[in-house]
Amino acid sequence: MSGMTRTAARELALRLIYEMSFFDLRAEGFLEQHLTDEAFAALEEEDTLYEGLRADDPQLDYVRRLISGVDEHGPELDEYIARYAVGWEFARIPRLTASIIRIAMFELMYMPEIPHAAAINEAVELAKAYTTEEAASFVNGILGSFLRKECGEVWKPLPGSPAPEEPTP
Repeated sequence: MSGMTRTAARELALRLIYEMSFFDLRAEGFLEQHLTDEAFAALEEEDTLYEGLRADDPQLDYVRRLISGVDEHGPELDEYIARYAVGWEFARIPRLTASIIRIAMFELMYMPEIPHAAAINEAVELAKAYTTEEAASFVNGILGSFLRKECGEVWKPLPGSPAPEEPTP
């Protein structure tokens, strides 16, 4: 592999944010343990995402920024998720689904260089890959509502992507 794609970087960030959610660790120490050549080498035989990945890959700066940002802004992101998860108690949202939404919300709020449609579409694709179609619709609806109400934007999906729906329990 000659470098990680942005999509693969988001996937790696999701896996690490999800894993981090089970431990009482801050991002800094967690990243020091997990974004190393040794950690990647240990995982590359069982998972193609890590194949050929090296600690100096430029996309890992993006992964670090996502993980650190989601860690730092976690309570704020969770408050927004709870606000837009109409009919759902935050505690009932599966941890993996919440992790996907946190990443996209962080990108929408704190990474202006990331196109909003890309952040939402990637979140929906991650949800489809790691959860269910229903969860993907839920992610889509929450992020579409968030973008419309908090950012004053109507989400225009990338060609071939579904239109946002209101989240339903």
